[in-house]
Amino acid sequence: MATQAKPEPALPVSIDDVRAAHARIRESIVRTPTLVSRTLSDMIGATIYLKFENLQFTAAYKERGALNTLLQLDEAARAKGVIAASAGNHAQGLAYHAHRLGIPATIVMPTNTPTVKVTQTEGHGATVILEGGTFDAAYAHARELEAERGYTFVHPFDDPRVIAGQGTVAIEMLEDVPAIDTFVTPIGGGGLISGMATVARAADHPIEVIGVEAELFPSMYNRINGTDMPCAGDTLAEGIAVKEPGAITAEMVKALVDDIVLVSERSLEASVSLLLQIEKTVVEGAGAAGLAAVMAYPERFKGKTIGIVLCGGNIDTRLLANVLLRDLARSGRLARLRIRLQDVPGALYRVAKIFEQTRVNILELSHQRIFTNLPAKGLSLDVECETRDRAHLDRLVAALRDDGYEVALVELA
Repeated sequence: MATQAKPEPALPVSIDDVRAAHARIRESIVRTPTLVSRTLSDMIGATIYLKFENLQFTAAYKERGALNTLLQLDEAARAKGVIAASAGNHAQGLAYHAHRLGIPATIVMPTNTPTVKVTQTEGHGATVILEGGTFDAAYAHARELEAERGYTFVHPFDDPRVIAGQGTVAIEMLEDVPAIDTFVTPIGGGGLISGMATVARAADHPIEVIGVEAELFPSMYNRINGTDMPCAGDTLAEGIAVKEPGAITAEMVKALVDDIVLVSERSLEASVSLLLQIEKTVVEGAGAAGLAAVMAYPERFKGKTIGIVLCGGNIDTRLLANVLLRDLARSGRLARLRIRLQDVPGALYRVAKIFEQTRVNILELSHQRIFTNLPAKGLSLDVECETRDRAHLDRLVAALRDDGYEVALVELA
């Protein structure tokens, strides 16, 4: 007699949980659009749909899981209030909806949290406590306060209620575009992809689920693949810079996610810039991770109908400006040239004339006579300039060299 195969153990979150979460929260969140990007689709050779979660009130999908959790608290828990440890989108999403529902919220942040994030969170009605120099220290303090004061701790990702709330993103995407056959989703702690993969596995057609992590923080990749790559560094995608994924989410990712890919900092920067230039939308580094993966591995995604979540739009304006300028530099539209001159009258005029003849705009000049390894009569001139494209820049450099000048391009990392 043949033995029956044992059924696989049920996962902590089911499709019914996600559907219930959507029914619970849908009237209190923004039904963000899922729109095709024709230009990005043509670039990749696929059909790319973008889910604009950066249009939520707090500019991130995190509201969904936070609200789903808040709405399931009993009256006693609501009266005592909730607490979280976060310096990012979870803090603002929880603070906003707690305030809207009349639930006291306390957010513990590291002492080095930028003032703007503290102010934004307080602006949503939360009490902010600055504690410890790291997230781990802030998290530990939040758990202490939870025990001391009877607060309900709302985890940013490792909670079935949060995961179910985040999965509502996929519910909406498939309602709007049933033809999606691939989800490419950022992974930090794993809450979003766990919820989305739950929806994908319950769909009426196969949907591949690909996770994306920054190369500097491959924590879920390590957990699933048994590797031990370091998780550290100053990544643009700080929203997914998680050193330890959740226990619940790791179980779900292992069971439901097809693969995890890693993306470089350069890919993240390029994707933030592309989304602003092409879609006229601002995303943070983590929000651009899905597109970064598709751009980095175009052959893998060619011909597919892809759903990408632009999961957040909270990026510092100065950082955004740096990203955009660096992208212009990499494309050759901005450049810094280091030119060796003789320190004689008319030297600068003669160089400037070549720029004028090649129709290149000079933005900034910097002379260096003293701190240089050139002879005493030598002069190092740095010129920041603006060109139409890389070919235009190459013509300028060739014209300078044809006229006898030593020219070097100052490259970005």
